Amino acid sequence: MKVLLAEDEKRMNRTLCELLRQEGYEAEGFFNGRDALEAIETGVYDIIVLDVMMPELSGFQVAKAARAAGIRTPILMLTAKGELDDKVEGLDSGADDYLTKPFMTAELLARLRALGRRNLPTNDGSLSFEDLSLDVKSATLSCKTGKSVRLGEKELRILEYLMANRGRVLTREQIAVKIWGFESDAEYNNVEVYMSFARKKLSFIGSKCEIKALRGIGYELRCPDVQ
Repeated sequence: MKVLLAEDEKRMNRTLCELLRQEGYEAEGFFNGRDALEAIETGVYDIIVLDVMMPELSGFQVAKAARAAGIRTPILMLTAKGELDDKVEGLDSGADDYLTKPFMTAELLARLRALGRRNLPTNDGSLSFEDLSLDVKSATLSCKTGKSVRLGEKELRILEYLMANRGRVLTREQIAVKIWGFESDAEYNNVEVYMSFARKKLSFIGSKCEIKALRGIGYELRCPDVQ
């Protein structure tokens, strides 16, 4: 699970990122709101953690801009302020939860786990789009034609990502980072290869949906002819 942490106090930022990595998260730290927002808009993160008081843009401003851009990723606000008005402003800005400094790391981790559960596809681990149904737990893709097929790990993650972002074009960079991770040496042709595999699975089950490649931009899952 990928976590973006925006905190301008560099020592705390690095300490929290290391803690998150030890807990199995892929954590990336940012030290100002503007850089954090640019990263958030890539759409590759599963959870966003924002300090309220940051240079360039505040956590409130980042959250508002992210929501205005259609980013639905769960947001946790961190702040030294504990007044009710600040909590209300944070939640009204688009945050899902609020944690006041100083805090225990155990509470931070518990809140991240809770936000991570909110970001699951559905309560039963499935996604649907037009004539498609994806069972994430069993890695099975089904169509209203009655046919289904098992998916490989990368095919599953690609189709899950596309279905969760239906109606949105995802760049090759976003897909590469989301599927292979920040530290991976995977190249863009890996994305094209696995997109080809995913298209073959859609064709095999007779779906009318297609993975559309937009030259120089990215990919989008479309299904124009389903009644």
